[in-house]
Amino acid sequence: MRNNQWIMNLSDVGLSDIAIVGGKNASLGEMLQNLGKYDVKVPSGFIITVAAYEDFIHYNQLQQKIDNIITETDVDDIVQLQRCGREIRQLISSAVFPDALDTQITAAYQDLSNLYNQENVDVAVRSSATAEDLPDASFAGQQDTYLNISGKESILLATRNCFASLFTDRAISYRKSFGFDSFQIGISVCIQKMVRSDVGASGVAFSIDTESGFKDVVVINGAFGLGETVVQGMVSPDEFAVFKPLLKQGFNAIVDRKLGRKDKKMIYADNSIDRVKIVPTSENELSGFCLTEKNVLQLAKWICDIEDHYSRIKGHWCPMDVEWALDGISNELFIVQARPETIHSRRLDTKIVTYDISDVRRQERIIVKGIAVGDNIAQGRVHLIADKHKEEMHKLNFLPGDILVTDMTDPDWEPLMKKAAAIVTNKGGRTCHAAIVARELGIPAIVGCINATELLSDGDIVTASCAEGDVGFIYTGAVAYTKTEHDLLELSETETPIMLNVASPDMAYRLAGYPNSGVGLAREEFIINNYIKVHPMALLKYKVLQDEKLTSDIEKIIYGYPDGESYFVHKLSYGISRIASAFYPKKVIVRFSDFKTNEYHNLLGGSRFEPNEENPMIGWRGASRYYSDQYKEAFAMECKAINKVRNEIGLNNVVVMIPFCRTVTELLKVYDVMKTNGLERGKDGLEVYLMAEIPSNIIMADEFCDHIDGFSIGSNDLTQLVLGLDRDSALVSYLYNERDAAVKRAITTLISTAKAKGVKVGICGQGPSDYPDFARFLVEEGIDTISVTPDAFFKTNLVIQQAEQQLKHIS
Repeated sequence: MRNNQWIMNLSDVGLSDIAIVGGKNASLGEMLQNLGKYDVKVPSGFIITVAAYEDFIHYNQLQQKIDNIITETDVDDIVQLQRCGREIRQLISSAVFPDALDTQITAAYQDLSNLYNQENVDVAVRSSATAEDLPDASFAGQQDTYLNISGKESILLATRNCFASLFTDRAISYRKSFGFDSFQIGISVCIQKMVRSDVGASGVAFSIDTESGFKDVVVINGAFGLGETVVQGMVSPDEFAVFKPLLKQGFNAIVDRKLGRKDKKMIYADNSIDRVKIVPTSENELSGFCLTEKNVLQLAKWICDIEDHYSRIKGHWCPMDVEWALDGISNELFIVQARPETIHSRRLDTKIVTYDISDVRRQERIIVKGIAVGDNIAQGRVHLIADKHKEEMHKLNFLPGDILVTDMTDPDWEPLMKKAAAIVTNKGGRTCHAAIVARELGIPAIVGCINATELLSDGDIVTASCAEGDVGFIYTGAVAYTKTEHDLLELSETETPIMLNVASPDMAYRLAGYPNSGVGLAREEFIINNYIKVHPMALLKYKVLQDEKLTSDIEKIIYGYPDGESYFVHKLSYGISRIASAFYPKKVIVRFSDFKTNEYHNLLGGSRFEPNEENPMIGWRGASRYYSDQYKEAFAMECKAINKVRNEIGLNNVVVMIPFCRTVTELLKVYDVMKTNGLERGKDGLEVYLMAEIPSNIIMADEFCDHIDGFSIGSNDLTQLVLGLDRDSALVSYLYNERDAAVKRAITTLISTAKAKGVKVGICGQGPSDYPDFARFLVEEGIDTISVTPDAFFKTNLVIQQAEQQLKHIS
């Protein structure tokens, strides 16, 4: 029997009331009732129920008229669809409320005003449809919300507009694609006290990584002002990632933090007609994060509590999509919406698709960079769309497979977006409208590009790649690539553990699903080169170098951080933390920096600190830098970053590895510098590994074993130095062979010595996957682990399986 109640308190409803109040309102009420014990705050309000909407339609005799209009419309025809939506919305917006409903809404609004001790309290008027949280249809964002509404007449107008928004062009089209009849779906409206985020901040958050589906992280996006700028993609928001397992243990588990481009914000307007307006942000807001670390941790904890609650109710893991707001007056956080995430939580696929772009010179073909949404690649013809085209979509010759390029997408463009091979926008972040729709459609999107509409032209053939990490690239022309599909169910467990070499932190969460034994090599050089981009000593000393251009360039890069050291430590720690959290609690071996002088020279400011060496490959690199007067201040920052990762964030699965260490004396000197900067082998469980890549590491292995926890064989440098050749020289390249008897004998000696001393030995390199006989050799010798690049993982698994089976057969 239908509940005929027109008005309900928000706190009186729960998830069992979706048919009465819609999914969004049921969820808000559920949190008000059950999450107060976790101190989760939700603003109070009241609900105009689905029954009120149905009686409003009946009172104005609109159902038959609306049915007739939709029946006579081909909703796949954009012109007809626009006319249909416009006519229906006009019918609803010009209709009137029954007197009794008008009276009840007025009384409920007065009660809410009294509760907050305000005359005509400012409220958000939010639509809530009964179908928006169904497991097989994501209706989120299909209906409207109106902000900073006050006064009875404004409330009634906004409510009618919410009713009308059930029939936006996109909602009519969306329902048809999912087979819903318009009157199978009801709509309810929530009148909820506004959070003063107009003078604070707001945004969205997910209890899952929206790109990879990684379960153990909370991802928060936010900007200053009201949250519409984030949802609509007007700005590129700040982004924070918090590792859930360690957050729940009480650690400051922020594993990533990225400053967005928040050049505008939405605030209250000064007049009664335009309730909100867009204004530029201040210089302080541009250079600062919208949330403090304390805010981020509190919000992440709430999101975990919400996820746990919904998972208990539903009887299965239920990741959440949350909207939040920070009141700038009271400095209190609030949750203003929570709903189940509907993309990754539905994926049960055991298949992994990998892409390999074979063009080694593709960097020269990059036109535009942005934030990658999705993990695939598309190619097609650029089709620029401007906001002025909104009313003329039917005139656009937008063909299936075109690349949609625009400033920011409009929800009414969804019929076009369904045809697109990829979406590219100047503005927006991972949670903007373009990103959400792209995920639902399973197409790549590259958002927040800033100037894509200027650099791309109609008709250009381009490749849009989201398969290379968090950064998306637009390449000119059709770049050659291969697509490979692997089924995890086809992999067998090997007796020899297989680890991964992970270079890019952006790829870590996507790789976490591989059946791996941890990370055998995470190179700091990649993070320094791609994320920090400045020579470490230049970050420390640029102010005293009296180089105006260098100072200007560095200060642009460290924007948002108080100084160069803070920038370096935070950036390096976040890069390491993303990798370590992806594979937690499995071991992640992080190698300290091992740039050669010529490579350091190429970093910004590097020419001021690097000597010229005839042969940098065997010069001032690795361990010899760490204790030198010219570099140990920079190495101290590496130690501080590791300290932050292990002790503050709590990722104690991080193992450090020292590269290119020539003597035991040199190793002990490095230990002294590490200890001075808070890192001591054995303290708090810290393990230290040594790269075995120099003949002295093999010859003196017995002595080295007394001071380390493990070796990792660097077969490239070991081959070079055992055979006495420069691996960069084409003249002797034919001699380079890591399967040479001398190299193999060195490896055999090392493994034998280390095993006798109880010290682990692994290897990181392509050899085992490229050469099955080399893999068999390593297995025969009893290597403890083999670590390979992700693209070689599946092949290596097969090779090691075969090697182990052959050995069993022989024995």
